[in-house]
Amino acid sequence: MSDATDTTNGYLQPAFLICVGVLAAACAGMSVARQRLGLYLKKEPLPLRQSLERLDEAALAPYEVVAKRRIHNEEVLRSLGTEDYMQWVLENPLEPAESPVRQCLLFVTYYRLPDRVPHVPEECYTGGGYRRLHSEAVTFHVGPQGAQREIPGRYLVFEGSPGALSSGAPRFPVLYLFRVSGEYAGSRDAARIALNRNIFSRHAYFCKIELVFNQMLTAPTQAATVSAGERLLAVVLSALERDHWPDEVRR
Repeated sequence: MSDATDTTNGYLQPAFLICVGVLAAACAGMSVARQRLGLYLKKEPLPLRQSLERLDEAALAPYEVVAKRRIHNEEVLRSLGTEDYMQWVLENPLEPAESPVRQCLLFVTYYRLPDRVPHVPEECYTGGGYRRLHSEAVTFHVGPQGAQREIPGRYLVFEGSPGALSSGAPRFPVLYLFRVSGEYAGSRDAARIALNRNIFSRHAYFCKIELVFNQMLTAPTQAATVSAGERLLAVVLSALERDHWPDEVRR
């Protein structure tokens, strides 16, 4: 009984009551500050203006759409974390028939409620049994001369199985980048920073753009891959910015 009494008395001590009061005032002050400053720590969903599957094919010229793929495996779709995605195989008829950058798989995923940043190719491909040979930050120079934008991204190289150098197993390069609430990010960490920095907007979103090259036995060089990626991104990003991504992150 004395222990219970001592505990009760402890809760009634001035020091304890002062601490409780300070914490309560701090919580109330934080709530008022969020309201007055317009801080939004929890975001609301921000849908696309129109589905990625409705991307204007004519706007991708000179690239031609040769296939549109959908994910039918429910487990894979759940792992993806969104149904807002597109997987199109594009072909550049201006490239030689034997060019390893003639065809590209364009894989775009959009997350209208950014409660997490998705898996990156470093995890997805290695989880699928591929071995990563190279990973490097790159800067894409996108757009016509005199009006180019520098956009951060990442360059990766994978091989189909261990020992590809001796077995001849194919290698393939992957490029990717993020669009986060109106700005570009070149890595998952940079995307997280951009999401956390956006505290004055009610809404937020992020989108991953991934390019997978090489339908040939010989993989393209890094320079050829990045150059081909820049040409493709020039038309893809313009179409996404114009017709699909929200004009701005609404307040």
